[in-house]
Amino acid sequence: MSVFDLAVTDLRSVNSALHDLINSPGKEAQWEIKNPRGSHAVAVGINAPIQLNIRGNVGYYCAGMNRQARITVHGSAGPGVAENMMSGEVIVRGDASQYAGATGKGGLLVIEGNASSRCGISMKGIDIIVRGNIGHMSAFMAQAGHLVVCGDAGDALGDSIYEAKIFVRGTVKSLGADCIEKPMRQEHIDLLARLLERAGIADVKPTEFKRYGSARKLYNFNVDHADAYG
Repeated sequence: MSVFDLAVTDLRSVNSALHDLINSPGKEAQWEIKNPRGSHAVAVGINAPIQLNIRGNVGYYCAGMNRQARITVHGSAGPGVAENMMSGEVIVRGDASQYAGATGKGGLLVIEGNASSRCGISMKGIDIIVRGNIGHMSAFMAQAGHLVVCGDAGDALGDSIYEAKIFVRGTVKSLGADCIEKPMRQEHIDLLARLLERAGIADVKPTEFKRYGSARKLYNFNVDHADAYG
């Protein structure tokens, strides 16, 4: 296993070594970063099927643009964790700050604590599972993928949402423009069961969730729905 200590090695060198893995497919599969001490942009832009453990809290944009890697943050993450993620997995053992998983196009993001505002904003295919609560304006303009919340959701959930699916087990403070509650059919229960299993959550039942999605009234301007814009 390759181990980097950010107390003695600069972050640029660490990220450069991780980027070089795309040209070294036979290199070690296990990596570890110690003493991140809230550093920003840790493990950004990895494109290799490795397992990386980050032992501590990280700042903004950790694991951004991830491809293939399984990255575990043994702590909490600042704004934009797994931003623009393409594939692979990112697991945050603690809490996540604003816009976790923003614009993510694929892969799985698991937050074992709470997520702040704008979780999953403009998500484009990523699956996000939050063990705790999420803040306001989450899944704003979410286009594709799934946001699963085992706790509560803040104001304006799913504002201006497209075709992403949202599942919330707890209470929703308010729904955003064009976001409505939808019926939970068997296909959604089965889908949710698979997502919870992937996230390693075994003590929560998929039947306890409600589903939310687009009412499809804002795709094209209609004067009858003018009050819903903005």
